Amino acid sequence: MCLVYARGRRKALRTEVFLDAIELTLLNLLPDDSGLVVALKGGRRFVARLAALGFTPGARVIMVRNHGASPVIVRVLDTQVALGRGQAERVIIRKSA
Repeated sequence: MCLVYARGRRKALRTEVFLDAIELTLLNLLPDDSGLVVALKGGRRFVARLAALGFTPGARVIMVRNHGASPVIVRVLDTQVALGRGQAERVIIRKSA
């Protein structure tokens, strides 16, 4: 379940995400695992930037490289995108079977 709300005109959107057992962050994927984007946790600029890169709800992502200490590389919309670990932690996905 994803709940999005805003307070006032100039405040950024605040997102609260309650993770189910099958919903994970992008960091939890191993190489060659895939999943569907469920939600993005973050402010308006962060969400807009990732949406422009193709991270929209329902988009399929495939983990290409996740070594545990460096940025992760994922494939989304037939493009490889490098994300910092902090950014990848704010992408909520539902793992594909």
